[in-house]
Amino acid sequence: MADPVLLVNNLWVIICGLLVFTMTISVGFLEIGELGSDFEVSLLKTMLITGSAFFFMAFLGFNTAFAPTMGGIIGNPLYHGLFLGGSSTNTQGLLTGMWWSQQSTGLTIGTYFLFETAFASVTLALVGVIVLRKVKMQAFFLYSIVYFIIIWNLPAAWIWNPTGWLAQMGMADFAGGLVVHGAAGAAGLGIVLQVWREEKKRGNSTSPQVAVKLNLPWMTLSILLLWVGWFGFNPGSVLAFNDEAMVVVLTTFLAAASAFLSIMFFRYQMTKQMPSLIYGANGVLMGLIIITPLAGFVSPLSAVMLGLLGGPLFLVGERWFGKFKWFTDPVGLFPGHLLGGVFGVLMIAFFAQKGFVTSLASLTLENGALVPPSLPDGLFYGGGLSALNQLGIEAYGVAVVMLTVFILSFVTARLISAAMKGITTNLAKN
Repeated sequence: MADPVLLVNNLWVIICGLLVFTMTISVGFLEIGELGSDFEVSLLKTMLITGSAFFFMAFLGFNTAFAPTMGGIIGNPLYHGLFLGGSSTNTQGLLTGMWWSQQSTGLTIGTYFLFETAFASVTLALVGVIVLRKVKMQAFFLYSIVYFIIIWNLPAAWIWNPTGWLAQMGMADFAGGLVVHGAAGAAGLGIVLQVWREEKKRGNSTSPQVAVKLNLPWMTLSILLLWVGWFGFNPGSVLAFNDEAMVVVLTTFLAAASAFLSIMFFRYQMTKQMPSLIYGANGVLMGLIIITPLAGFVSPLSAVMLGLLGGPLFLVGERWFGKFKWFTDPVGLFPGHLLGGVFGVLMIAFFAQKGFVTSLASLTLENGALVPPSLPDGLFYGGGLSALNQLGIEAYGVAVVMLTVFILSFVTARLISAAMKGITTNLAKN
């Protein structure tokens, strides 16, 4: 890899991958910031997630997500063998060469593995915010094995793998509005449904609630680290260091700032009191979540508009999800990540502009060749029938992925429950 451009691309993606990895632990900080210091077990949980992500993605998961797919469904699990080629010195792209789908960027197996494994890790961390202290750590570890081999990998194989069936259909999801955030919400629903079944079996009429106990220093630290980590999350998803990556920096940070101002304004209008830090934090997160699937397809102005929509969207979602008493969600997985991620994916059909579509982040396979995406302009930019068709593709992809992940997550939780005679801890028995 003597080409300096390819070297810079690899260095850029490695740095961005490391930033994304910090987000997994930052989610643990977020739990402590919202639930109190007695939940420091959150840090152990996020460290467990990071360790499991590296091990099981290297073992098999990277192949099932990103190797050439079998029938567009799942990557060939033995494409390079287990553990990234094992001890072989002839594994193409490990010591020399490039990963098969990254010929344009020049990313090696090691670089691409690090980056995508960081995404898998933080996605399970988001799922884990619904676990709290209600699920046994041993059960969550067993769940992580299945998660990093099949549950996370199927949506990645379908949408981010150039040979995936949804990618071939034309679905777009720049940095994971669905693959990360929406699917995390669907996986979380599968777990809380099993938790509720066990709670109800014990005679509970409502799910025991976990109280919010704000710890302001931890809360502030978590949001700042997540915001910085998103620099790797979205701009890194261009998979190359170029002008397009810098545009994604702008769209990401503008959406976050706009959503913060939006939620503070609308919350003040609702209560006539200065909103608390928890709303400011959720405003920033909502803006980052919504822009994630669009960051490489939209203008800075569109990013501002999307961020402004994020404030009222979170407040409405918080009120609606708060009506349900069969689960507890004090950290906001459902009104934030599930609702915001799905909303952002659907907005691609409204806000995308051809002139802002990054050329390298999303490739599809046509006649044996990898080609850049061909998103139409959105409805707000004259896309017409092509934009409506794109909306149909995005909505279909959302429905299929959400249903698939929910079923796989619930079945996995049930099987682990049967093997361990329940997945819930004493907290869920009160």
